[in-house]
Amino acid sequence: MAFTRRTFLRQGIHFTTLLAASTLSASALGATRLAKVSGNPFYLGVASGDPRPDSVVIWTRLARETLGNTLSRNEPVAVDYEIAETASFATIYRKGNAAALPELGYSVHVDLQGLSPGKEYYYRWMIGGEVSTVGRTKTAPASDASPENFRFGFASCQQYEHGYFTALDHMANENFDLIVHLGDYIYEETWGAENVRHHNAPEIYTLDDYRARYELYKKDADLQAAHASAPWAVTWDDHEVDDNYANDIAVDEQTPEQLLIRRAAGYQAFYEFMPIRLPSGRQGSSMQIYRPLQFGTLMDMTILDTRQYRSDQACRDGMKTSCDQHRDLSRTLLGEAQKDWLFRRLRNSEATWNVMAQQVMMGRLLRRNEQNEEMYLMDIWDGYPGERDELLAGLKEAETPNPIVLTGDIHSNWVNNILSDFSQENSEIIATEFVGTSITSGGDGSDTTSTTAQTLSDNPHVKFYNRQRGYVSCKLSKDLWQSDYKVLDKVSEPGHPIRTRASFVVEAGNPGALEA
Repeated sequence: MAFTRRTFLRQGIHFTTLLAASTLSASALGATRLAKVSGNPFYLGVASGDPRPDSVVIWTRLARETLGNTLSRNEPVAVDYEIAETASFATIYRKGNAAALPELGYSVHVDLQGLSPGKEYYYRWMIGGEVSTVGRTKTAPASDASPENFRFGFASCQQYEHGYFTALDHMANENFDLIVHLGDYIYEETWGAENVRHHNAPEIYTLDDYRARYELYKKDADLQAAHASAPWAVTWDDHEVDDNYANDIAVDEQTPEQLLIRRAAGYQAFYEFMPIRLPSGRQGSSMQIYRPLQFGTLMDMTILDTRQYRSDQACRDGMKTSCDQHRDLSRTLLGEAQKDWLFRRLRNSEATWNVMAQQVMMGRLLRRNEQNEEMYLMDIWDGYPGERDELLAGLKEAETPNPIVLTGDIHSNWVNNILSDFSQENSEIIATEFVGTSITSGGDGSDTTSTTAQTLSDNPHVKFYNRQRGYVSCKLSKDLWQSDYKVLDKVSEPGHPIRTRASFVVEAGNPGALEA
């Protein structure tokens, strides 16, 4: 049945819940072992994620149409996997099996335990005589290890219709230790006048809708290559559910109950298609995605969720002058539980670099209207100034070593010094923020715009601003962090080369970005 926004709002849809049984072995669930399948069941690729020193999650999803009578009987299916220390699989390090559950769309997540720290592994899946492509993954260094360096890339915002995922293919060639995706992995709606590809529906609402959208994106060869190249750490932003939603509040006529129904569908589909480790028992419209990743003593990374727990955007959202709601210090972007968890980690960390991987820009983005009044973008941290001040005060008081903020969402590149008081240009620098542009969202983009000079003039803490597409490549050691801004001239055509548009460094113990 095709759903319009009107019929969705009138009827509402109920969805299946996420099952903790997805982590059980095939034998434990009595899964059917297929001697043959009718085609390639792995055409959505392979992936791994959430690396720890002794474990990593590996993922795949079976094409349901290849499963024959098992599909009609709605039975779990057994999938085998192999782990090796070389891509040739000359020696098999480990074998095992898992159950692909119909309740989870025949996706498979295996949390591989007992691995060695800081080590490359290769994995592949098998069912009915078919073998998947090979994926490369890597565990995190031991918690007390001091690696000489670590390399990762981060990206966000890949609107399928706006261009080709060429940047992801370039990321695959970097052989990163980790890839971080900061959200808007899919887009739930169609927008733009010059689209070069097309969604399979204008807007999505149901679990089947979200599954079909992920399948469309996952069929992209460049996205598959990036997933197979390294472990990923993923979080969501708004478009995995609905544009600019805040907790259970939509920007349109959806009621909170209706948005939570839709949110449950979006969250379940996200889990089904991502190589992510989630707390057991999480289900429905409430799914904790904030979590830590530690990489020896070199880096502690907190993966944050600035969407699920936030207060509604102030002043009716958008770029607005301040209002009473905006000045309400009780409003939150993180929610109390996540904020308390984050503050504890930041207070107790002894890592050289402390990274907050999150969605929306933390640095102030000041603009002025025709009356010369200050205006603020209410969807980003500017819309929650009280909580930003609380976070920055906490970082200063705890003397958290070398805070770094990683950000997506805004479809442009920025380098921001995070000041203790943005109204005072010479106030203390507390942290450094690297904001990555989109993979495709917004189309080809440009190096500068008519407002570039004014933006930089109004925001002296901004050290770089650019609107091309691409990603950010980061290399860190105990003494230095370097971020290289990789851009493409076009995404409206496939295969364009990548180049480094700008590079910035942060010296350990000296917050603030310096042009390399």
